Amino acid sequence: MGPAPFFIAGVVNVTPDSFYDGGAHGDAESGTAHGLELARQGAHILDVGGESTRPYADSVSEEEELRRVIPVIRGLAENDLGAVVSVDTYKARVAAEAMDAGAVILNDVSAFRFEPELLDVIGQYKPGYVLMHSLGRPEDMQDEPRYDDVVGEIMAFFEERLDKLAGAGLPEDRIVLDPGIGFGKLLAHNLTILREIERFKALGLPLYMGLSNKSLWQGLLGLEVGERQNATQAATAILATRGVAVHRVHEVELATQTLTIAREMA
Repeated sequence: MGPAPFFIAGVVNVTPDSFYDGGAHGDAESGTAHGLELARQGAHILDVGGESTRPYADSVSEEEELRRVIPVIRGLAENDLGAVVSVDTYKARVAAEAMDAGAVILNDVSAFRFEPELLDVIGQYKPGYVLMHSLGRPEDMQDEPRYDDVVGEIMAFFEERLDKLAGAGLPEDRIVLDPGIGFGKLLAHNLTILREIERFKALGLPLYMGLSNKSLWQGLLGLEVGERQNATQAATAILATRGVAVHRVHEVELATQTLTIAREMA
């Protein structure tokens, strides 16, 4: 058996207020160019988002989100670099129009809880689907998150949501599981998830991880936003050796190096 494959999802934020690079690629031309550069650096997936889901972020209207993401998705879907396009949204209309524009993966922080009609869209288009756990909505998820067994409770959440996805007709082989680092979790919860990541393998689906430059590195190491790249790469390497298949990152070139080393040394 050869080394386990890995996949990199490059973050394409077309937002003014994302925690890491808000405003850096805020127009369609810049966002498209950034996504193409991430594909050249080795991204297999280009995850386009038009609304920040960081803690306490303000929501945006459907119209504004569509204005931000659809031109970028169209531009990236035409790339000849082998990367596929993902849309990071919880809105049913945005998801549908994004897939019409060329996105083939839906990265949904809500697990179709914020807009139940999103499940109908999933059943209709049958995209690749990132099923993510969060506790509450971005505007309140960090208020007082509590768990008795954070990993066990997330696994139970996944099982309940997977049943609904099966009922909607989404094939299981199109689903990956994201435990939602930082989404309604304190530092201790995040670290427990990372330490016990292999427990999720019992569900039989690939794991998707988004911890790139997140605030847990400030909580653990005192690092500000621009200082977290090394922590991100170290954690990414460890998680890859523990079976995490898909890594959502900002610095694709670094992650490509990190994951190549992790794969060859496994």
